Amino acid sequence: MIRPIATELALFLTPFALYLAFLFASGERALQPAAWQPRRVAGLLIAALLLMIGSFVIFANFSGAPPGSTYVPAHVEDGRFVPGTTQ
Repeated sequence: MIRPIATELALFLTPFALYLAFLFASGERALQPAAWQPRRVAGLLIAALLLMIGSFVIFANFSGAPPGSTYVPAHVEDGRFVPGTTQ
């Protein structure tokens, strides 16, 4: 459960980290309030939310079992452990 949360957090912070790296590379003072104007922060927030929404859509559509499949839980068969599968 921690991996999806960490992925979404990383996607959310990516636009802000890229902008901070841009500020440092351009030689501007990155921690001054003038560099973080409300309009620019709002744009970064929108970009971050779009990245998160896109990842939710991708995870929902392209992960998990295919439609109509049946999950067979993990079990012991002939003294050997058989992991869970989808059929």
